[in-house]
Amino acid sequence: MRVIRTSSAARAARRIVTAAALGGGGLTALGALTYGLLMAEAQLARKIVGRPHGAEGPPSDGVYGEEFGFSGEPIRMAFLGDSTSIGLGMKRPDDTPAVIIARGLAAVAERPVQLRVLGRSGARSADLEGQVDRALEADPDIACIFIGANDVTNATPPAQAVRHLQRAVRRLREAGAEVVVGTCPDLGTVRPIAQPLRWITRRWSRHLAAAQTVAVIEAGGRTVAFADILGPEFEANPAEMFGPDRFHPSAQGYLQAAYAVLPSVCAALGLWPEPEPGRVEGSEYLLAAMAVEESGSEVTATRVAGRESGPQGRWASLLRRRSGPMPST
Repeated sequence: MRVIRTSSAARAARRIVTAAALGGGGLTALGALTYGLLMAEAQLARKIVGRPHGAEGPPSDGVYGEEFGFSGEPIRMAFLGDSTSIGLGMKRPDDTPAVIIARGLAAVAERPVQLRVLGRSGARSADLEGQVDRALEADPDIACIFIGANDVTNATPPAQAVRHLQRAVRRLREAGAEVVVGTCPDLGTVRPIAQPLRWITRRWSRHLAAAQTVAVIEAGGRTVAFADILGPEFEANPAEMFGPDRFHPSAQGYLQAAYAVLPSVCAALGLWPEPEPGRVEGSEYLLAAMAVEESGSEVTATRVAGRESGPQGRWASLLRRRSGPMPST
């Protein structure tokens, strides 16, 4: 086990999270000078993308696992967030990340999973408040949140977005639910976004993802980085990984995201071993910055020498999980 104690690599995350805690924050993660350009080009990108899939994903609520012969009290899972949480662009529920994860969880737990999908296309972090209200009505055992892309494309101040996400995670945790957050994907791979906006959004989305990681850890949840998983692989294979609108993932893209999150969902419920080899421990800010560069990296809070925090902030643990199908049970 390797312990890393110092870093200057996560200053952006520290600034954003500090501003969120103080109720302030600058206009954007990159400064006010980029704001006009960002808004103008973001509006153009949204016009190019359009809404070829409408605003609804396929109906995915239901009980999964009974088709495998599993019985018993279902695990209650809520899925919150934006269009990626509802699998926008898919025609079959089976191709959505929520259903893929629900079925995978059922296979590992050998119990049914009661899935409730509460995400909404176009949702920003501020919209999580209402989604959490509805999720808590079902008393979930675990909640998954995919959020952040619309905060970037709508130029939401990062500190504001992080504050809303942290509040959502804290409410769910206080109600007894485990929480796994898929952080903001790398929007620099989206082809309809032109340069220099693509470069700006790449930096902005990665800064936001790092700050989300810190905020979620402090609220008691765990994160899985989407920045790399939906980054170079999507950039290298856009025809395969993106859907027809060149913005939302294809079925293969959603499958890749689901496989990245599923082990963390199982681990959060104590159903999957937490391997020690390859685990890195250090400052939450450093590990948040490292996570957004690595495929499917999971970050959780930890203790070092019995302490929750050190000179550089709260201690955290980073685990590089391999993406791909879960082993069969």
